[in-house]
Amino acid sequence: MSEVVLITGASSGIGRTTALLLAEQGYIVYAGTREVSRLNNLKHKNLHPIHLDITKSENITLAIQKIKKEHQKIDVLINNAGYGLVATVEEVSEEEMFEQFNVNVFGLLRVSKAVIPLMRENKSGVIINISSFLGKIGLPLLTFYNSSKYAVEGITDSLRYELRAFNIRVHSVMPGFFNTNFAKDNLVANADTFSENSPYSDLVKNLAPNIVEQINEGNDASEAAELILKMITDENAPARVTVGDKASKFIPMRRELSDEDFERRVREYYNLNG
Repeated sequence: MSEVVLITGASSGIGRTTALLLAEQGYIVYAGTREVSRLNNLKHKNLHPIHLDITKSENITLAIQKIKKEHQKIDVLINNAGYGLVATVEEVSEEEMFEQFNVNVFGLLRVSKAVIPLMRENKSGVIINISSFLGKIGLPLLTFYNSSKYAVEGITDSLRYELRAFNIRVHSVMPGFFNTNFAKDNLVANADTFSENSPYSDLVKNLAPNIVEQINEGNDASEAAELILKMITDENAPARVTVGDKASKFIPMRRELSDEDFERRVREYYNLNG
């Protein structure tokens, strides 16, 4: 019997590429998205677009019930949905702060909460949280995205203990910058931060174009998809893995250097010493 996979945020980027790859490999893939029409051009007998809004528990429950009715199981959950808020702490709104965590953290927890009972009953499962190398590294203007991904890393660590007795593996993937239209579709900018009158305007003018350029020139999403497939099939896969040039550069450096030395390196790399 084919394994059943649920992927959140599957309409673009790493989620979309992974959904198609897994379908081609024989998995039954439910590609969750708020905009099902964006998946209409992906035709594969194993790929099933499903409406999934991870900010609404009722919608998540309906989606899980549909999959359970058809297959009685979910073998793999890939928590991929997320976006990046670009804002300073001083200028961010209460609503923007909440929404960043509502999607990137609470959304991940909502879906996991709904899927875990099914995995526990079947005494088997794999949960892969798509985090970011910025879940271990801070950058200005991305404080809220950074902290949400730091939270994802903490959730991954704790769930590995919590679910071990039920034969449920939990992992995180920490991508670097990937050329997945993330800069266009998944970055949300705070208007005050990007105003000419912002006290942080010099920082924005220096850093924001640099980050966007690195995203647009980043690795191909297929690299992440192949790694996710490998993690699913390898029962001895590590707790977390990096993928992409920036992640491969910065994460090992973060482990080796003191906080102060690492911060110095990041300031130099991103020209933040002004």
